[in-house]
Amino acid sequence: MSHEGEEELLDYSDSEDITVSASTATAPAAATEGTAQAAEDGLAIKQENGDKKGSYVGIHSTGFKDFLLKPELVRAITDSGFEHPSEVQQVCIPQSILGTDVLCQAKSGLGKTAVFVLSTLQQIEPVDGEVSVIVLCHTRELAYQIKNEYSRFSKYLPDVRTSVFYGGTPIAKDIALIKDKTTCPHIIVGTPGRLNALVRDKFLRLSNIKTFVIDEADKVLEQPDMRRDVQEIFRSTPHQKQVMMFSATLSQEIRPICKKFMQNPLEIYVDDETKLTLHGLQQYYVKLAEREKNRKLNEILDTLEFNQVIIFVKSTKRADELNRLLNECNFPSIAVHSGIPQEERIARYKSFKTFEKRICVATDVFGRGIDIERINLAINYDLPDNADQYLHRVGRAGRFGTKGLAVSFVSTEEDQQVLDSIQSRFEVNISPFPEEGIDASTYMNS
Repeated sequence: MSHEGEEELLDYSDSEDITVSASTATAPAAATEGTAQAAEDGLAIKQENGDKKGSYVGIHSTGFKDFLLKPELVRAITDSGFEHPSEVQQVCIPQSILGTDVLCQAKSGLGKTAVFVLSTLQQIEPVDGEVSVIVLCHTRELAYQIKNEYSRFSKYLPDVRTSVFYGGTPIAKDIALIKDKTTCPHIIVGTPGRLNALVRDKFLRLSNIKTFVIDEADKVLEQPDMRRDVQEIFRSTPHQKQVMMFSATLSQEIRPICKKFMQNPLEIYVDDETKLTLHGLQQYYVKLAEREKNRKLNEILDTLEFNQVIIFVKSTKRADELNRLLNECNFPSIAVHSGIPQEERIARYKSFKTFEKRICVATDVFGRGIDIERINLAINYDLPDNADQYLHRVGRAGRFGTKGLAVSFVSTEEDQQVLDSIQSRFEVNISPFPEEGIDASTYMNS
């Protein structure tokens, strides 16, 4: 169901009319029961025939079993402790399992990953030596995490193999895995650079691809080098396939670029950009001089209760330095950033994910898509450059509608401008951090 990857993909300036075959056009109609309900509080569903909106019957009225998924998938979902799909899952899954193209923007923590993981596992018919699904994302940590989600939900599908490929590791291992029919994955998750290298050198054949997925699509497609890699990979896939793209933020400028890869996609957007703000997340700021940041951070970590905390800084050097200082002050932390060798990065990610470490200092490499359910405190030691990145960062706390707390340090005129733009864009009031502190019951889940 994709748009053919021809040369005009490189030119996004012209608009294009997409024609849809009768079989493609009727696919969404077959799923009307699952998608007739749209979320009043945030979801707009759009297809070629215009916007559809309606009242939402409540996310607890539907269970995953109602999607008529394979019994093996339902069993794995139950094992994971999930009973009711989120708004996004309710709207997307009934259509995506029918092969409909999907362009989805919804706030952090609402289970967008599960949409494409479950729908691709539902549709896959594994054949040895054939790759059926490609999932692209912009960081190695996110690729590793998505691969683990596939492992979690395919635990009762032993014939389905999933592998993750990214730079910073020996490419020879990837090649050996692909060449052997008994180990060749049916689902590949990876970063565009490494996958394009495998495709370009004819080690990876994509002629049997049925589904092409991009997670954090805006980040992948806004960078020219990464977008070029994606286009090269896309051209190596069949004309007829399903394309799905997901992100927490999709600007008006990036949406038509995404749609160039698709045909008549189901488009799901948060109705209004202001509704991107995360429910259950308390947000505060502290105005202070740069030299006062370390003392204030120590004070916050000393006085606030938290399960796990992620502290964002603007550079790898600052991440290493702050991590050193925290350890010296008896706050056992780890640092995660792009300057760390890949195997060490993954090892640190694992130690944080498994709760061996409770404090993580990170650059924006951890600012998107990373899902660590115990994080309930996010601190912007350095504010990001823009409102979108702020949303992605603080979205690490308060995942899937749970409680959380975000504290941002404001030390320059530029920081103040970013804070103003966040409050204006998302229509949220970020208050000064209270001198008396914060009652833990307001941001800690009981």
